Amino acid sequence: MPIRLLDPEVAQKIAAGEVVERPASVVKELVENALDAGAGAIQVEIRGGGLNAIRVVDDGQGIPADEVEVAFLRHATSKLRHADDLSAIQTLGFRGEALASIAAVSQVVVYTRHLDEELGVNLTLEAGQVGERKPWAGAVGTTLTVRNLFFNVPARLRFMRTATGEAGQIGHLLEQFALGQPGVRFRFVNEGRRVLDTPGSGDLRDALRSVFGSAIADRMLPIEHTSETAHLRVHGLVSLPDQNRSTRSALCFFINGRRINNPSLAYALEEAYRPALPLGRHPIVALHLEIPPDEVDCNVHPAKLEVRLVHERAVNGALHRAVRNALREVAPVPEVSAPLATAAWPNPLDWFESRLASLPAARGVLDVALC
Repeated sequence: MPIRLLDPEVAQKIAAGEVVERPASVVKELVENALDAGAGAIQVEIRGGGLNAIRVVDDGQGIPADEVEVAFLRHATSKLRHADDLSAIQTLGFRGEALASIAAVSQVVVYTRHLDEELGVNLTLEAGQVGERKPWAGAVGTTLTVRNLFFNVPARLRFMRTATGEAGQIGHLLEQFALGQPGVRFRFVNEGRRVLDTPGSGDLRDALRSVFGSAIADRMLPIEHTSETAHLRVHGLVSLPDQNRSTRSALCFFINGRRINNPSLAYALEEAYRPALPLGRHPIVALHLEIPPDEVDCNVHPAKLEVRLVHERAVNGALHRAVRNALREVAPVPEVSAPLATAAWPNPLDWFESRLASLPAARGVLDVALC
C-alpha cells in the first residue's frame, strides 16, 4: 500500500481519540479552560452520562468575538507563544487541541462574551465544521454545550460504560477539581439533580467537607512544610490512620494546582503511614505541592495526567517526612524501618523483593501496632 497523507477528517478523528476518551475527558478539558480563563464559579450539567449532553458554564473572562472560530482550530491556544514556554507551563491547558477534538466528535453550541466587549457570540459547530454564528448579549463568561458525543464515530460508543458509570467518573473528576481549586465554586448537576456544590471559600477543609463529609474533613491533619533542598512547599490535609479506604481513589495530589497521578508520590505517602494502616487500606489525602514551573515537565501525556519532576527523589523524601512528622505528633507509631532518604530512593524491584522476603515478620509487626 503506498504512503499517502491522511484525509483531514480522518486525522481529526484520530487526534480527537487521543484527547476525548469518554465524557469525563470532555468535562476535564472544558473545566481546565474555564479555570485558565479565571473563572470563580463553574457549573457542569450532564444528561445520559454526558453522552447525550454536557453543559459547562463559567464566569471567566470569555473569548474575544474575533477569536471564537480560531479557538476551535487544532493547535490554536492563547497559553503558549514560543517553544521555551514549554519549560515553565503555568496553565492547566496548553496544547490547543481540546476544543478542536471535542468539536470533531460532537455537536457544539457556545455562548461567550469577553470582559472587554459589550456584545458576545453564539456559535454552533458539528463534526468540527462551523455552522451558524450570531451576536449574543449575555453575561461575561462562556457557556459551552456538547451534544451527542461520538455521534459520528459510533464504534466508540461500544466502549462506554452505563450512564450511571460515566456520570460517576465525571462526579469523581469534579471532586478532584474542587480539592485542587478550593477558591472556585463547583456545582455538578446530573439529570437535573444537584450532586456536588462547593462553597469556593478558598479553605481546603471546606472543599473536603463537600466531598467527603464533615465527619472525615473535620478530623484531618493539616500539613505545612517547606523544603529548600527539594525547592518545594507542601500543604494540605491528610487523614488519621483510622480514616482509610480500600482503594487509592482518595489519594489526591496537586502540583501547582494540577491534579496528577504519580506512583512514587503515593508510595512515599503510604510509607509515612506504615505500620499504622492495616494491609490493603489507604489514607485520604489532599496535598498541594508547589514547585518552580521550570522543574516540572507537564508535556509527557496526551491528557496531561502525568508529569516529570527534575528533583523527584527530593520531592518524594520531603513529602514523606512532612506527613510522617504530622502523624507522629498526634498518633506516634513504632518504626519498622528508617525514614526514606532523599539520596537513596529505593529501586522498586529491590523493595518488592525485600517486602516478599520479610512478609511474615512485617505482618507480625502490623498486628502488634494495631492492637
